[in-house]
Amino acid sequence: MIRFEGWRRFHTRWANRFAARLATRARPDTGFTAQPEPRTIGTFARGRQLIGGNYQFAGHHIESPGTALWDLPAPHRAFEEELHGFAWLDDLAAVGDIAARERAQDWTFGWIDRYGRGSGPGWTPNLTGRRLIRWINHALLLLNGCGHTATEAYFWSLAQQTNYLSRRWHAAPSGLPRFEALTGLVYAGLALTGMERHVEAATLALGQECQREIDAEGGIPSRNPEELLEIFTLLNWATQALGEADRKAPRAHLHAVERIAPTLRCLRHADGGLARFHGGGRGAEGRLDHALATSGIRQHYAHGTVMGFCRLSGGRSTVIVDAAAPPGQRASINAHASTTAFELTSGRRPVIVNCGSGATFGAEWRRAGRATASHSALAIEGYSSSRLKRPQVAGRAGTEPLAEAADVVELQPWSNLDAIGLLIAHNGYERTHGLLTTRQLALSSDGRALSGADRLSAVTDAERRRFDRILQRGDKHGVAYALRFHLHPDVDAALDMGGTAVSLALKSGEIWVFRFGGRAELSLEPSVYLERGRLKPRATKQIVLAARIADYSGQIDWTLAKAQDTPQATRDLEREDPLAGV
Repeated sequence: MIRFEGWRRFHTRWANRFAARLATRARPDTGFTAQPEPRTIGTFARGRQLIGGNYQFAGHHIESPGTALWDLPAPHRAFEEELHGFAWLDDLAAVGDIAARERAQDWTFGWIDRYGRGSGPGWTPNLTGRRLIRWINHALLLLNGCGHTATEAYFWSLAQQTNYLSRRWHAAPSGLPRFEALTGLVYAGLALTGMERHVEAATLALGQECQREIDAEGGIPSRNPEELLEIFTLLNWATQALGEADRKAPRAHLHAVERIAPTLRCLRHADGGLARFHGGGRGAEGRLDHALATSGIRQHYAHGTVMGFCRLSGGRSTVIVDAAAPPGQRASINAHASTTAFELTSGRRPVIVNCGSGATFGAEWRRAGRATASHSALAIEGYSSSRLKRPQVAGRAGTEPLAEAADVVELQPWSNLDAIGLLIAHNGYERTHGLLTTRQLALSSDGRALSGADRLSAVTDAERRRFDRILQRGDKHGVAYALRFHLHPDVDAALDMGGTAVSLALKSGEIWVFRFGGRAELSLEPSVYLERGRLKPRATKQIVLAARIADYSGQIDWTLAKAQDTPQATRDLEREDPLAGV
């Protein structure tokens, strides 16, 4: 299997390189069919950093003022991929001054000189699609003040990359990479004269990909909310570009957009960010709301469970729960053991979170971020509810698929006038310990209180026999487990009431109080918040309830409620700098 995977990657790289060299032999005469309108959104602060010579990509930082982008020593393959995808053009465009234009032009034409003949790591279908979209979006920035020779080189390269993409888009992996490749091909085919011949086939393929990858509820196999947002954004761009060219997207394409929009609303926290599950982050600030507004789809789901997640909302609070088995098959290489884990946001402030994806911090952090203990859920000591296989390919630790996955055996959402909640149970510890895990959650209608009960139980005779064998082999005092509630770094937490409660102070001025009932030991311990775009994990804290189960059932009850003197609504205008403390 390892040899086959290695051969397949080698063959794909060779085929990409051959197609790239073939495409760049042509010298097509082309230009724009119409003046492109930029649709991508960048960050002003990141643009200023780039201009100042601070290069931060894929969790790595290089400070080298005056060094051209393509002369930087790439510390990791992901660093190179972000460079060659050209998403950083969005950030320079957000600044938009003379210095930003000079960097954009120098680095773009530098890429053409160095890699434009089909060499370098940027000649993959998804990176080419991403790059084409940015080059076309920011054509005014790139061509302003350029002479005939530079302009001709720019259009030649665009056309050559488009021809390459028409031959190799199908080699992009299913999911987001293929959507990037096809959207880039549609975009370029519509924008460039002489490239119109690619539009019909690419549009049809994009519609077929929507049918294959977007399910009836608007979800995707990876169950990654941020990946779904990126796909949705690409489909919006393609829809707009087709409409401006007096073409209509295929029905499958339009229906996919209609299905995804309400799903993203279900996965949206009160602060406008996405739930962080299965390798996904919160998304760039404002990205989700902008994409939803652009789509024009206003539909909401009547029920609260989509793509395997259940959303509870009341007042200014939202709770999003992973209420399904982890992604399977190929999608499981990014799956987290997060079944029954939840996140809580109050207004514009995240309170309870999951640690997130550690992919940008290396293999060990990536593996750690996938464990149940890195989520706000119950975990038996030393075990995750879903477990990873050994690495199939040397050097690719952290990307292992799942060997054993928890399955949800009971799911009962409910609501009444006073609250909304659910009961969920999974069998992730049945094989290892003979124990079923059950979580009950209830959010009050005013959003001021979240209550829960987490239980381990051995119900059937087979489960009890397995549990008895575990006790005989292990500690006679029972199986150790812990209930964890990871806190956002902006939450100021302290033990209170003689160590029997935890007070949580938010930057908005709200005070929440955590209490529990049952036989458990309460502590406040260190944790981390893994966030893409930062150079290292952010330090934070977690509430831990540690206990043991020595018979066939053990339960911990808990509540998290606003202090009585906390007002229902607060004036919360402070905004977080996304680059603070990187």
